[in-house]
Amino acid sequence: MKVLRSLTVIAGCLTWAASATAQISLTPPGVQTSPPAASKAAPKKAPAPAPAKAPTAAKKAPPPAEKPAQPAEAAPTDPNADLVYGAYQRGQYKTAFDLASKRAQENNDPKAMTMLGELYANALGVKRDYAKAAEWYQRASERGDREAMFALAMMRLSGRGGNSNREQAVKLLASSAKLGNPKAAYNLALLYLDGNTLPQDLRRAAELLRVAADAGNAEAQYALATFYKEGTGVPKDLERAVRLLQAAALADNVDAEVEYAIALFNGTGTPKNQPAAVALLRKAARQNNAIAQNRLAWLLIYGAGAPADKIEGFKWHLVAKSAGKGDPKLDEMLSELSPADRAKVQEAAERWTGAATSKSRLDGGTSAGHPVAKP
Repeated sequence: MKVLRSLTVIAGCLTWAASATAQISLTPPGVQTSPPAASKAAPKKAPAPAPAKAPTAAKKAPPPAEKPAQPAEAAPTDPNADLVYGAYQRGQYKTAFDLASKRAQENNDPKAMTMLGELYANALGVKRDYAKAAEWYQRASERGDREAMFALAMMRLSGRGGNSNREQAVKLLASSAKLGNPKAAYNLALLYLDGNTLPQDLRRAAELLRVAADAGNAEAQYALATFYKEGTGVPKDLERAVRLLQAAALADNVDAEVEYAIALFNGTGTPKNQPAAVALLRKAARQNNAIAQNRLAWLLIYGAGAPADKIEGFKWHLVAKSAGKGDPKLDEMLSELSPADRAKVQEAAERWTGAATSKSRLDGGTSAGHPVAKP
C-alpha cells in the first residue's frame, strides 16, 4: 500500500553516539587520519599499509514506521473480505472501493472501513480526501481495528484530515500497540524517546522497541540494537546488539547492514568475518549509502577482506563524495594515480552515478540512505 507519511520524530539517543564510535580498527565518520606504516599496525588494524575506514551507520534518528494500514488482515475465512483485498492487490482500486463501501455500509465491517480510509488517504480509485480517510479510520478504530488506529494516529500527528492532536495520537498508538501492532509500538517508543509529546522514558521506549523487534520490525531491531550497544534503557549487551543488527540487516535495513559489517569486520560480539563484512558493505553501497561507499573504498584500496582493487575502490570514493561524503585523504591518494587510472576511476564513477540517478527517477525519488518521513 502507499506509504502513510508521518511526523519525523527526532530521537537522537537512538543513534550511535559520536563519542562512542564502533570499537573497530577503522576510522569513524568525521575523523580523518593518515594511514600509519604497516609495521605499526595494531591487533585490530586492517591488514594493509593504511587502515580502512570504519563502516559506521549514518548518524540519524530512525524514521517512524510508515507502513500503511493493512486491511489485508481480515479473517481469511471471509470470502467477501478477500474479494476486497484481492481487488486492491491487483490494483483494481475502484472495484476495491465499491466492494469495501458495500461491506462497510451493510455489515459495519471494520476491515472494509480501514480499506476505505486507505483508498481516500492515498488517492487510490478515488480523489484524495484526508477528512474522509480520517472519518473511516475513526469508525474502524471504534470497532477495534488496530491498523485503523495506527493510521489515524499518524494522521493526528501530522495534522492531516484535521487539526494535529498529539494526545489522541498517543492514545491510538497505545491501543494499537496493545492489540499487537508492531508499527504502533515502534512509533510510540519514538515518542517516549523524543520527550516532547510524552515525558522521556528510555526504559519504556526499550520495552516498546522490544515488542516491535520481536514481531520482526526491522527499524525497531536496529534501534534496540543501539540501546544494547550503549546500555541505553537496558543493560549493555554487545552480543545481543549484534544479533539484532543481524536480524535487521537480513530484513534489508541499510543502516543495520553497515553497523553489522562493523561487528563482522572486527569480531565485536560475533566471530570476525571480514569477507562477509565487505559483502555487506557492497550491498549497502549499492543502495546508495554514502557511509558504506566511503568505507568500502578504503577496504578495496588496501585489500582488507577482499582482493585489492584501486579502480573500484576510488570509484566508490567518488560516488560517496558526490553524495556529500567527501574524504580529503582519499582525494590526495587519488591524485597520485596515473592519468590513465584516474580516467578509469572517473568513468566508473560516472557510470554508477548515472545509473543510480536513472533508477531514482524511475522509483519516483531518491534511493540514497534510509528514508526519513516528513510531515
